[in-house]
Amino acid sequence: MSNNQNRSFRSILSLMLIVILLFVVGCTSKKEEDKTINIEGDLIASKEEASSKMSFWDEQKKGTNFMNSKSIPENYTAANEENIEFIRLAPDKWAKDKDFLFNDQPDSNPKKDFLIGNADQYEGLVEEDFAELKADLDEAYERGSKVVLTVLSLPGNRWRQFNNRQNDDRIWQDYSYHEQSAQFWKDLASRLKNHPAVVGYNLVNEPHPETASGFNDFWTQDYNEWYSQVENTAADLNKLYETVVEAIRQVDKDTPIIVNSGLYATPWAFEYLKPIQDDNVLYAFHMYEPYEMTSQNRRKGFEYEYPGKVKVGEQKTEKMFNKEALKDFLQPVDKWAKDNNIPANRIIAEEFGINRMVKGADQYLSDLISIFDEYGWHWAFYAFREDTWEGMDYQLGDQPPKWKYWEALEKGELPNREEIEVENPLWDALKNGLVN
Repeated sequence: MSNNQNRSFRSILSLMLIVILLFVVGCTSKKEEDKTINIEGDLIASKEEASSKMSFWDEQKKGTNFMNSKSIPENYTAANEENIEFIRLAPDKWAKDKDFLFNDQPDSNPKKDFLIGNADQYEGLVEEDFAELKADLDEAYERGSKVVLTVLSLPGNRWRQFNNRQNDDRIWQDYSYHEQSAQFWKDLASRLKNHPAVVGYNLVNEPHPETASGFNDFWTQDYNEWYSQVENTAADLNKLYETVVEAIRQVDKDTPIIVNSGLYATPWAFEYLKPIQDDNVLYAFHMYEPYEMTSQNRRKGFEYEYPGKVKVGEQKTEKMFNKEALKDFLQPVDKWAKDNNIPANRIIAEEFGINRMVKGADQYLSDLISIFDEYGWHWAFYAFREDTWEGMDYQLGDQPPKWKYWEALEKGELPNREEIEVENPLWDALKNGLVN
């Protein structure tokens, strides 16, 4: 082969190697673009994942709540095995000692204002707390779970269980706490907007501006009359949401935002809730009514069963509760959605439940799920493997927990689920709802 031919061959070979290299690099780049990558230790949502956060809610989703006293990553794996499609997570409840939730001196624990540092005056995220939250969210993603993040406390609105069992109504009396809450969520959203596990910011759990101004009994009081007195004041829930949503959207345009109705997220408070001018907002309520029935426990005894008559409200009016009555109670949500052209896939029944030892509890759960499915609303039962209260741990059945449950708690350990779970109609009702 002549020198010229040799040079030509080498040139062609080099060109072919360059083409092959470019192809490999291109394929690698495409793969990196299509998947969630790790940059400096942070999980970053791919373009596809980021754009799909709102579309996640286009089809009905069925989930649960994690309201534990600490992060328990293995629960994400267990939830996936039960066809649970999303987790509503409240990290505020994470305390160093779960007994802290029930002791007589809750103010003694320095972690009572998780993430916000101090509910009296927000001055920035607590980095140690954020690291704990992010580690949990990373675990959720690695285990295949999607998460709605909520908080139990906001500045000027400390969760009552961390506030000497007293409502903290300062946020409904002073606009400065609206601004502090907005800054808190802006800071949090700027750090989590790209996290691939997060599919929603639920701005505050069960807001209750009503309690700051004498409205406590929706069975007898008039919402329109009450709201006309507080509209455009600090007690106006709509004003708080307007302020916080605007702040979040300055740093995060896409992550869905979820807002609760008032008076502890009752369906009846939809009457004064105003739709938010944002395409990525969902509206949520909780359903534990009639509370006089669902909140019964072993210590006080079981007076009511489902279906059956229950005395409700401050006037102790006796009402019959069955599936028809439950649907009537939820009617304000359906009416509000239709009046405001809000599609069913933008409504979430994000908490519902009943003490598992109430007679007929399995039918109560089945009836509610049937109603939610009929409307096409998303739903999430309360709660999955609760570690501070067994009353709504439906995998335990309708009887007191086995002694292995209490033995583990006495040792400060999590119970071995294989030793305490039983086949039962309550969990069957939830399982049927999750798979159908």
